[in-house]
Amino acid sequence: MDEVTLNFNSESLLLLNFLLGFIMFGVALDLRVEDFKRVLLNPKASLVGLISQWVILPIITLILIFIFEPSPSMALGMILVACCPGGNISNFISKLAGGDAALSVSLTALTTSAAIFMTPFSFAFWSSFVSSAESLKSSISLNVWDMFSTILYLILIPVVLGVSFAKYKPQIANKIRKPVNILSIVIFAAFVVIAFMKNANYFIEFIHIIFVIVLFHNGLAFLSGYWMGKLSGLEEKERKAISIETGIQNSGLGLVLIFNFFDGIGGMAIIAGWWGIWHIIAGLTIAFIWSGRKVFAQ
Repeated sequence: MDEVTLNFNSESLLLLNFLLGFIMFGVALDLRVEDFKRVLLNPKASLVGLISQWVILPIITLILIFIFEPSPSMALGMILVACCPGGNISNFISKLAGGDAALSVSLTALTTSAAIFMTPFSFAFWSSFVSSAESLKSSISLNVWDMFSTILYLILIPVVLGVSFAKYKPQIANKIRKPVNILSIVIFAAFVVIAFMKNANYFIEFIHIIFVIVLFHNGLAFLSGYWMGKLSGLEEKERKAISIETGIQNSGLGLVLIFNFFDGIGGMAIIAGWWGIWHIIAGLTIAFIWSGRKVFAQ
């Protein structure tokens, strides 16, 4: 996989960049200045959520890398996904699961904004523990500051536009919020599927490895988020929100970075792409189970 480069031209990359901007605009339509203030009002739950996503998930990722010993490019893909902010459907899934929707939105707002700094520098830090990937990183010649500037315009501009639009045009924002979020999810999923179809031979060859790695990686992300909340004495709805925020990662950002800075290297791209599909399936399944438990308890 380290020698495989996926079939992805400059037009597709431009489209992917635009799609991520559209997704982030949709995410920002749900954000308010109050969402950032709520972090200060509920610091314990917010801090637990941030530690779960920024510290515990990368540590779990390293442990899985040492256990599975994937190819260096797959290992880097796992770390990059773990360093991305919460995904665009985490708030929706939290609501379905009976989680703390306000906490979920607050964490999404904070991690998305902080991703401008956190994603490139977290990736540089955590990937330094994977010695097998050092030669690969050297051949790519990754510049953290270039990644930082790219994330800056891919996230900052759409988020500022979305938050501003929601504040100054609230009636229009309320009307387009749901369609934009649904459309962004559908288009992104279709984009990933088409990309897989264009590279079906690589995907079929390595799917058994990718499936198992992502299954454990994503499953432990959900599980660790929930248990972090439980061990910290948080309420059930807060545990659910943190679990989902940790398990639903913005793999779209990961893909954009992979094709911008890692030459679309196969192991990284397939890990991030399959995560983007699988976390939706896993997240909706968990939400269905949790909402079922709530109904049963009544």
